[in-house]
Amino acid sequence: MAERAGLLEDDFDVAGFAPKKSVKAEPPEAVRAIAENADFRSREPAPKPPKKADRRHRTGRNEQLNVKVDAKTFRLFYEIYDAHREKEKWVQGEVIERALVALQGELK
Repeated sequence: MAERAGLLEDDFDVAGFAPKKSVKAEPPEAVRAIAENADFRSREPAPKPPKKADRRHRTGRNEQLNVKVDAKTFRLFYEIYDAHREKEKWVQGEVIERALVALQGELK
């Protein structure tokens, strides 16, 4: 059986070891084309959905009211709000206040 060479011996010759020459990378367009042809799934993040409109307005209103409504009521509320937000500068709290005042008048 042959004996192994000792790693810590003084006559260990490392001249035969050299770094490998680097391989030139393919251009990104070529890599993308090959990947698409091979049905490779991209790891790039999916495009983010557009942000919802920021409907916050700072007022003196500091009480929070959370309610569950159906889709029809939700759409109706925001239709009224969006229709008056720009021209009359209504905020969401004002839509609720006006709706309650109208309901109160109807109930009397």
